[in-house]
This record gives sequence, structure tokens and C-alpha cells, in this order.
Amino acid sequence: MATNTDLEIINEISLKYPKKYKVLILNDDYTSMEFVVDVLINIFHKSYEEAENIMLEVHKKDKGVCGVYTHEIAETKIMQVHKKARENGFPLRAEMEEE
Repeated sequence: MATNTDLEIINEISLKYPKKYKVLILNDDYTSMEFVVDVLINIFHKSYEEAENIMLEVHKKDKGVCGVYTHEIAETKIMQVHKKARENGFPLRAEMEEE
């Protein structure tokens, strides 16, 4: 029969949260600010004000955090950014780093 201490140990072991990853947009000399704002609104679901603030951070600091996600969602967001950029003739890049 399991004791309370045994159950506490089992619960501690089984509660492991997935790692989170920051998705970053990188600055370049060709992608328009308007396009970056559009990407942030449509892919990352930011408000116009949030998107504009992130875009300015990218412009000033060469990269900006778009959001924090699990690995699979972060990968998907990055692929969506790259696809939309290619379709619109921009070299915009995104990457992720562990939080």
C-alpha cells in the first residue's frame, strides 16, 4: 500500500512542464516596418500597438521577442514567418531560443 510520502514523490516526478522558447524576429535592411507589423498582428496575434512596439525594438536592437511557446509551436510560428516573407519578397528571418 502506497503512503502519502510515496504519492508525493510520484507527483513530483510526473509533473514536468515542457520547455518554453522565445521566438525572435531579426532585423534586416530590406524588410519594411509595415510588413513586420503585419506579421506580428497576423501570425503572433498582437494588437497594432504591441506589434508596433516590437517592430521598433527589432529596428533599434536588431531583434525582438514575438512570444514564448512550446518547441513545436515556436517552430511552426518561425516557418509561418519565413513562408510569408518569401511570398512577399522579403528576407525577414525569425529564430527561437530557450527561455
